[in-house]
Formats: sequence, C-alpha cells, structure tokens
Amino acid sequence: MKLDLFDYHLPQELIAQKPLEKRDASRMLVLDRKTGRIEHSHVRDLVKWLLPKDLMVVNQTKVIPARLYAVKAETGAHLEVFLLRPTLNGAPNEWEVLINPAKRIKGVTVLKLEPKGEVAVLEALGEGHFLVRFNKTGNFKSFLDKYGHIPLPPYIKRKDSAADRDRYQTVFAKKAGSVAAPTAGLHFTPTLLRSIQKQGVQKAEVVLHVGLGTFLPVDTDEVEDHVMHPERVEISPALTKAIQKTRDQHGRVVAIGTTVVRALESAGQVGGLVTPGSFETRIFMTPGYQFKVVDVLFTNFHQPKSTLLMLVSAFAGRERVLAAYQEAIKEKYRFFSYGDAMLVL
Repeated sequence: MKLDLFDYHLPQELIAQKPLEKRDASRMLVLDRKTGRIEHSHVRDLVKWLLPKDLMVVNQTKVIPARLYAVKAETGAHLEVFLLRPTLNGAPNEWEVLINPAKRIKGVTVLKLEPKGEVAVLEALGEGHFLVRFNKTGNFKSFLDKYGHIPLPPYIKRKDSAADRDRYQTVFAKKAGSVAAPTAGLHFTPTLLRSIQKQGVQKAEVVLHVGLGTFLPVDTDEVEDHVMHPERVEISPALTKAIQKTRDQHGRVVAIGTTVVRALESAGQVGGLVTPGSFETRIFMTPGYQFKVVDVLFTNFHQPKSTLLMLVSAFAGRERVLAAYQEAIKEKYRFFSYGDAMLVL
C-alpha cells in the first residue's frame, strides 16, 4: 500500500492546542464500521452506546516528564534531552535518549542540565539516539518530577504549563513509563466512569508504555516497509480472566485507545482471548489485519499518514474512516491529543 492512501488535508486551526475545561465535554463522532453510518454526540454520553456485559479496557500507563533542557559547556549551545526508556541493565540513572540537535554531540561528552545536574553522553546509538547517564541529580525520579517537562507532541505549538501535568495524564494513570499520553483516556472522568459502571459495563486494565513511535512519521513510500519502535506491554492474569468472562457472556471488548488495541492484539489468541505476560511489541496494523480481540474502539482523531490512522483504517475500513474524518473536518471537530473523540462500533 502506498503511504499517500492515508493522507488527508487538515486545516491547522482544527489542531487542538489546549484541552477543554471539562474532560468529558469533548464531541464524539460515532461510526458504524459495517454500514458507514455516522452520528454526532459527546463523550459524556458514551454510555448510550455501551451494553451490559461489555468489558471496557483502559491503559494504566503514566506519562513521565520526559523532556529536559541542557547546555553544552564548551560552546553554550542549547539542546533538548528527550528520555525514551531506562537501560535494561537496571541502573536507575542510565537511559536511552534523543538529543536535539544530535549533530552537536561529538563522541563522549558531558552536558549541563538546566537548572542543575549533568548528563554524560556515553555512546551514540544512531538516528539521534544516545546512551547517557544522569549525574548530580540525587534521586532521579524526584529530579524528573521537579525539573522535567511534560512531553507535549510537536503539533502543540506552545510550551508545557503546570496545568499539563494534570491534563496530559488520564484518570487511570498509575504506572510511570510513557513519553506520550494514551490520549483517548484523557476524556474520562470519575463521573463518566460511574455512569458506565451503572450500565453493567466492567472495566479492566492493561499497560502499554507509549514510546517514540507515536511521534515518528512514516517515511517510506510503501507502508509495509515501515518498522515500528518497540513498546513495553503488561497483560495481567486478571485481564485475561475478564476477557474470558466477557466472551462467555457474549459481551464486547471495548478498547479505550489505540494503545489498548496494540496491547490486546499483540497478546491475542484465536477465539478472542489473550495470553498474560510482559513483553515488547512492534505490532503494525494496516488494512487487511484480522482483529482477534477488540470489538469496539474509542479513539481520538489521528495525524495524516500516521500508523495510528492506519490502525483505525484496519479496524473500520480506510474509505469509511477517511469519509468520517472529512465529516469531522466539515463539522469543525478538534483534532489530535487534546481534541475530540471517535467511537467505532
């Protein structure tokens, strides 16, 4: 498939730069993936489309303040250090990071962090990736909590604010490890969750730590040539049992976000069940993929030519999804991380 098949024109003014005051006040486009029928609603009314015995699966990952700023002592050049993941050796202060601009890093060097601490660049890993060790920071988690910046996506053209520390986290966030929010979950509130629970819908949790791949554009002409970055997944025995119970009761598995889809389908079995465990996934879902686990998808609107748009197109059909996006543009929906939502039935 050619990458251009997943392109569409989005007016810049429809890219949400800030969240709405109330999380569940966002609009929601409802798409029937069998008929193509579209309805317009709001997230606060999500319960109208959920059924007793459905299972709603959410992502418990928590965004870390992954963006730090540094200065090269010799030249005074300013750089951005973007944390990706801790090294596998378990050293608390050693991380794989992106440094921008990477061309300013020549060999082993030490950068001064702002406003305190330093980062020793140990090894170049290619494509702007480096292995580093943070020094003079004390407890590194505490340091990050105090001095790190929330890693807002590049299409949000402003600096992060104190409010983003709350609003760029979901109400489900418990396990730190993501460098981007699972944005579908940003719409939920305790009140909305109570109304869903009263409907007889069960809730279960999965963990997928969102990695760099969420920001990276597909830069191959042929979609199949794109390589996904690995993301860490945790499937609990409790989730496995909940899905088994849902299948036994002929309920639906409702994925809250594309990250949940990636996690569940990576562990999916024939018959719609999942295997518990912790692992890394590089799953890449494009039209033609046969879904094993997910029956209903709640998601945001995604960037043109992105792997997330391809996933939604695999779930609902490329032409139907792009037609729904054109309807959303005509109706001036708000797009991307802080934008409105879409429910695919």
